Amino acid sequence: MIFVLLAPASHSFSQSDSTSKKTAWYDRINVRGYVQVRYNRLLETNPNLGCDQCDKSWGDDGGLFLRRARIIFFGQINPRVYFYIQPDFASSSGTGLHYGQLRDAYFDLGLNANNSLRVRLGQSKVPFGFENMQSSSNRLPLDRADGTNSAFPNERDLGAFFYWAPVKKRELLARLTREGLKGSGDYGMFAFGVFNGQGANKAEQNNTLHMVSRFSFPVEIGSQIIEPGVQAYTGQYVLTSDQISSGTKIKEDRSFLDQRVGATFILYPKPIGFNVEYNIGKGPEFNTATDSVELKSLHGGYAMLSARVKIKNHLLYPFTRYQFYQGGKKFEKDARSYDVNDLEIGVEWQPSKAFELVAMYVISDRRYEDYGNQSNRQTGNLLRLQAQLNF
Repeated sequence: MIFVLLAPASHSFSQSDSTSKKTAWYDRINVRGYVQVRYNRLLETNPNLGCDQCDKSWGDDGGLFLRRARIIFFGQINPRVYFYIQPDFASSSGTGLHYGQLRDAYFDLGLNANNSLRVRLGQSKVPFGFENMQSSSNRLPLDRADGTNSAFPNERDLGAFFYWAPVKKRELLARLTREGLKGSGDYGMFAFGVFNGQGANKAEQNNTLHMVSRFSFPVEIGSQIIEPGVQAYTGQYVLTSDQISSGTKIKEDRSFLDQRVGATFILYPKPIGFNVEYNIGKGPEFNTATDSVELKSLHGGYAMLSARVKIKNHLLYPFTRYQFYQGGKKFEKDARSYDVNDLEIGVEWQPSKAFELVAMYVISDRRYEDYGNQSNRQTGNLLRLQAQLNF
């Protein structure tokens, strides 16, 4: 979740404004964060069912799991310069847990007095989709949907992104998060950018940049707020040698077209909400018939119904989401091939802003295959729990 501090539309920044206040540098820096603890083994019917991208503690030998432990440093250090740095101390590698890893490190440069035009430089989320933009601390389902989240590992990359939105729209986007309506944060109404394309914390592997563009239109209609949107990206993705099994066939340069186009519609929960996203595209995918990675079509998305119920000082968010995906995951072993059909039924309880508890029952049917794991289809049910601390 990204908060951008806004200036009133009538205010015009000048050099005298910043010098007259004489604010100390440390007064411009803010700190916040969140920690998530999960357990996925209750009512489990198939310990072989897992989702490596979703949560590495799914399935056999999984136990209590620290999913995220993030501290965020941010601030408007100049009327036109905003910075945001977010490390995560719950990254995992093999059997090792709780490694520190950079998630975000960027600054926004305002191109006009009210910062309705800005450029973002550094590692940040790629503006593609709504749920991908939404903070994990703010999302209702415990994991993002495979159909849209398969676009980018960790939703992030190193790039330069241009954002535009009128001040009133930026204020609305901020309000959607502040008032507990599960907004995605302020990524403008229009976005365009270029980025490496290999994913967060990964070196570029070719001489061509990915390009992305997104347009969304949040609008109030009576007592309701909706946000339709469209987005697309294109580029060349290179599978690195450590992603390929020794017996897998792949073309020599390991470079594949990587492109998608998608659509989004959001009805914010006042009190009933509805989210739907769908995308189609092309990318690398493992073919079990030929033991090779090939360029293939992909498609997938989700639909979610939710509600926001206030009982005294408590907030309840019941939700149900169906998601599907058919295609490859370029960042997994051999661009692993997937067919996903999941139904999730859950509720989030917020007794205070500092604590949240989510219970989510999953009915899952997943086929995921690579060179070393063929004819692999797993079905099963499980109850997943997550406690979240916000500070």
